[in-house]
Amino acid sequence: MNTNSTSVFSIPDLSFLNSPVPPTKAFYVDTRSVWNNIPDGIFALIAPVVAYWTFSLFFHIIDTYEVFEQYRIHPSEEVLKRNKAGRIEVLCEVLFQHLIQSVVGYVFYYFDKPVLTGYENHAMWQWKTTLTSSSVGSIFFSSLKPFSITNTLVNYAVYFVYQYGISFAKILGGFLIIDSWQYALHLLMHTNMTLYKKFHSRHHRLYVPYAYGALYNAPLEGFLLDTLGTGIAMLITGLSPREQIFLYTFATLKTVDDHCGYSLPYDPFQMIFPNNSVYHDIHHQPWGIKSNYAQPFFIFWDQTFNTIYPGYEEYRTQQRKVTIAKYKEFLANREKKKK
Repeated sequence: MNTNSTSVFSIPDLSFLNSPVPPTKAFYVDTRSVWNNIPDGIFALIAPVVAYWTFSLFFHIIDTYEVFEQYRIHPSEEVLKRNKAGRIEVLCEVLFQHLIQSVVGYVFYYFDKPVLTGYENHAMWQWKTTLTSSSVGSIFFSSLKPFSITNTLVNYAVYFVYQYGISFAKILGGFLIIDSWQYALHLLMHTNMTLYKKFHSRHHRLYVPYAYGALYNAPLEGFLLDTLGTGIAMLITGLSPREQIFLYTFATLKTVDDHCGYSLPYDPFQMIFPNNSVYHDIHHQPWGIKSNYAQPFFIFWDQTFNTIYPGYEEYRTQQRKVTIAKYKEFLANREKKKK
């Protein structure tokens, strides 16, 4: 993930980690790119937009041709019957949201400092030296031989933690920051009726969400909630352009999946994260609109502030995973209790 390897997946010669002398440390601008000589900072703006419409197109196709009707959360006729916004309006609003997102992202990119490289081998050498010479490390690694299996494993461990472990921690931190930012603003939009009526009510015109309506928001809300929130996460965690590509694209795909209107089996987003399409669908219903505010990754803020839809947490724990059949059963049981 870091921009300091010779290519995205290659493992360079790590013999420098066995040297008693540290590698030369230099600083120069990194001009390498992930794809087709496009600067990574620019690609970080392009990739999420392409991912949004590609993933949305997938769901639009299975929606149009009724490929996975057994996994649809709501009957298709409810989209026209219950939604208060037409598809063309939604399309135009999302395109405008992407325009705002791209312009703001470019401003961040323009003022961002150039990515430097040339110092990474020196840093990894220092990591290993510190590890093996520490009071604890010296017990286990005091007699490392350059070509021993243990030494090779230590070298690979240092390399992978430095190259990928740090990136993983930063991106996970970005997830937590985005969740915290969006929960706070989302809750505010629902508790302050002025803000709700002027801004957030537009998103709730879609009672039956669908994929490309994920970013259907009032422009100011979209800027504050999505664009600015993700930008703040990037700044706080100090993401490199390559890490930005992953965070922005992954978050975009997750948001589309949350609004897709399907609970597909083996969907990795819905298998990994408890905050999924079914969980967020409850929030879009008139009876669940005052609950399930957490988005887009985790539900710990809903758990902390007790804003999960009543009975859902117990139901989710008992069933371990809410499938579409179980969710429809949940809705049916709810209707019976009302009667």
